[in-house]
Amino acid sequence: MSPARNSPKLPGIAATELAPAQVLIPEQPTLPGLKAAAAGCQACDLYKTGTQTVFGEGAGHARVMFVGEQPGDREDIEGKPFVGPAGRLLDEALRAAGIDRTQVYITNAVKHFKWKPQGKRRLHQKPNAAEIGACRPWLDAEIAVVKPHILVCLGATAAQALLGRDFRVSVQRGQFIERPGLPLMMATVHPSSILRAPDDESRDLEMQAFVADLRRLAQRLER
Repeated sequence: MSPARNSPKLPGIAATELAPAQVLIPEQPTLPGLKAAAAGCQACDLYKTGTQTVFGEGAGHARVMFVGEQPGDREDIEGKPFVGPAGRLLDEALRAAGIDRTQVYITNAVKHFKWKPQGKRRLHQKPNAAEIGACRPWLDAEIAVVKPHILVCLGATAAQALLGRDFRVSVQRGQFIERPGLPLMMATVHPSSILRAPDDESRDLEMQAFVADLRRLAQRLER
């Protein structure tokens, strides 16, 4: 049995809610096999409104794995993680920190885009605990296959999915945290939060803090 099938459960999420995704995970998972299997996932209702499953991408045995919340509008259309405005900002921050994006693995805690219509636009909606829990076996399988040295949670949803609902990014961002059965972990803000800053000065300060977190990560990877 693969490590993904023994994945830890989120507090408050019933095992029966996780079963549909677990059933799809191959006995001997690979990243291509997981991506193909996830394309047919119906573990929660988000598959009904998302254009497609957006699986993780990147180096197959990356030393660092970034975990965001969920795909956005552009990711949902293209089928790739972090290719929209937040992805471009992440690329910029990675370059500033001296981290090669081609050498990392990037994914999301939830693989379908959750949104509500507003005119012609599709507005992001925060995934709930059941949706995060339903998608957790895919994330666990990605971690088991990639075997990263460090997991970086981008934003509160990813951090609370992996570190517990009481975790606060605002309090513990940039710190390295150990959890049984998981790689070394670090949490920082989601790039989209920087884009939502009220003015240019605030955005610049938030970006500087984000790059500082990633530089701390780069220093750790050099050890």
